[in-house]
Amino acid sequence: MTSLALSVLLALVSAVCYAAGAILQEHVAATTPRLASAPLRRGSWWTAVTLNGAGAVLHVAALAYGPLSVVQPLGALTIVFALPMAAVFVRRRVGAAGWRGALLATVGLAGLLSLTGSSRAQALAERDGFWLIVTTVSVVAVLIGAARLMRSPGIRSVLLAAAAGTAFGVSSVVTKNVAVEWTWDAWQDNLPGLIAIGLLASGGVLLSQASYRGAGLASPLATATVVNPVVATAVGIAALGEHFRHGAPGTLLALVAALVASTGLVMLTVHNAEAEAEAEAAAEDSEVTVIEAPDAPGQDGRDAAGGAGGAGGPELPEGPGGPGPHEVPVGPDVPAEPGPSLRLP
Repeated sequence: MTSLALSVLLALVSAVCYAAGAILQEHVAATTPRLASAPLRRGSWWTAVTLNGAGAVLHVAALAYGPLSVVQPLGALTIVFALPMAAVFVRRRVGAAGWRGALLATVGLAGLLSLTGSSRAQALAERDGFWLIVTTVSVVAVLIGAARLMRSPGIRSVLLAAAAGTAFGVSSVVTKNVAVEWTWDAWQDNLPGLIAIGLLASGGVLLSQASYRGAGLASPLATATVVNPVVATAVGIAALGEHFRHGAPGTLLALVAALVASTGLVMLTVHNAEAEAEAEAAAEDSEVTVIEAPDAPGQDGRDAAGGAGGAGGPELPEGPGGPGPHEVPVGPDVPAEPGPSLRLP
């Protein structure tokens, strides 16, 4: 087996692990109280963390054997694996619009990254690596701050997923950089890079977990899946010698592919917002139905067939000029009964 084939195989298995971890993370988010420490008490969350860790290790191995421009597009298959796996294992229904959006996002992303080439493996300069980390932390902080200001769970989920994808994408870049520079005789020289990988990957896991809260599976997973390799590719083009194949036509095709991926992402976001609005409307209708339910017959000593204040007849006024509780009103439609207590003028 060639190194390229081994890299592809490792990347595919990594995508399956990431997909399974995402399904469990979304399930934990949907069934856990809204507390920061609540998922830590769930065994399924730790299983998701283990699956994500296995996916990360396999991803690192794939980057060690193959170029970034090949490994990163295969990561887009995470959402392709996740949607059918969720439908089978956790009965998570994804509507037709969700499938279309996921398909467009994946196809556009694969097309974009298939046009990316690499001249040779090269490492980041120390100064470039420092500014890359500073910029990444700043972008993630801005996205988190914007998410906290949003009232819509769908938009908040997309922003948090974008932050997670950014962290994962830069983590892949640093991983590739460490793999290029790695020597066992001077492994301690790569210790800052290893620490950065650990922090970025851990932050990405926590942000992706938060992005699934109240937003389902498709929209946050598609966002993180698209943002992750796009960020990695942008850094690769800017600093690692990556480029688009076929010159100007290749660049134009890459822009078209990016537009397709963005369209799919927007479709997923809109679909998620509409589903959220329908769920809220259904909940409000249910509450109104319960509140406006009629009183049971005979409640509070009243007869529903027409007793005073009951559901079947009007309330009779009380007080001066009106009949008392034991008197019968006299009018053109109510014949007066003879008796000593009733005197007609």
